Amino acid sequence: MKKINVVGTSGSGKSTFSRMLATRLGYPYLEMDAMFWKSNWQESSDEEFFAKLDSTLSQERWVLDGNYNRTVDIKWAGVDHVIWIDYPFSRTIYQAIKRAFIRSITKTELWDKTGNVETFRKSFFSRDSVILWTLKTYNRNRVRYIEMFNDPKYRHIKFVRLKSPKMAKKFINELDL
Repeated sequence: MKKINVVGTSGSGKSTFSRMLATRLGYPYLEMDAMFWKSNWQESSDEEFFAKLDSTLSQERWVLDGNYNRTVDIKWAGVDHVIWIDYPFSRTIYQAIKRAFIRSITKTELWDKTGNVETFRKSFFSRDSVILWTLKTYNRNRVRYIEMFNDPKYRHIKFVRLKSPKMAKKFINELDL
């Protein structure tokens, strides 16, 4: 296990899991959102994003946190494991709401040197809300990942589906190092 992509709906816990996994393995933790978002919530163009992702993934070992379906051809070309954090909808939406609330109160910068912080208004009363995004993408992501896990074109990848925090903790604790 050298190149790992952790996927899951926003709010599922993929970042927390990814950081724990990277720490346990001693691998770099790579966050796709940090590669994509620029200052003042400006999005990278696909050209910029793909180049940055391709360059970053040239490392020998990593744990990559993030979905961005349009990047699958880049990130899964050399990946050996994809771990899907597939917790129940009720837990995922609860985590998304809790995280948005805490971030909007603390005004914590999400990615270094971007100045990007979540606001209460953006998180709860905007069509750009991460909570709304979670509601809209939860089922769609589940269907997509089930299809991808069964697609013969990805047979070179070991897929792991973790359905609970208990399974996630067990997975990390039982790793052979």
